[in-house]
Amino acid sequence: MSTTPRPHADEAHATTVAGDGIVIRGAVGDDLSGVLSVGHRTWLATYEPIAGPEYVAMGLAKWWTSDVVTDSIRKGRTLVAVEGDDVVGVATFGPQDDAFVLWKLYVLPGHHGHGIGSRLMDAVVDRALESEQSRITLSYLEGNQQAARFYARRGFVETHRETPGSGLPESVWMVRELDGGDRA
Repeated sequence: MSTTPRPHADEAHATTVAGDGIVIRGAVGDDLSGVLSVGHRTWLATYEPIAGPEYVAMGLAKWWTSDVVTDSIRKGRTLVAVEGDDVVGVATFGPQDDAFVLWKLYVLPGHHGHGIGSRLMDAVVDRALESEQSRITLSYLEGNQQAARFYARRGFVETHRETPGSGLPESVWMVRELDGGDRA
């Protein structure tokens, strides 16, 4: 990431600017290294205790590469929570079949408990409503109790589970129905 302060041309599209200086906005190309950093730092802390180092390595290699993240940023499907020039949270979303899916929602551990995840979720709900979606679908890994509580508090309900095999925890799928006045 550049150490030179960059103009935030995208700030006109900022979803949230809070009194704490955190800005929620669409990611731009300059955010790539910050997004990757959030992914690599949160995946290790979140999933190694639940699924082990092999799962973490597989997930980072599959979903947190420059190519994958750049593609999501270019398609306008990545939101960032930025404090100064530092990306401290990330959310990605997009279509799959008929669904609007929240693929990623991660906040650096040192920034938990400050409402950043909730503000990212609000921004994802806004994007879903803007694209006239009636629901948001997501999954989390069984054993991630923090995610389970976070999503349940925001109106998501479990729909089904998938067992990946190989002794890995189940993926718990959830959905939240939206209406025009909905917010996370």
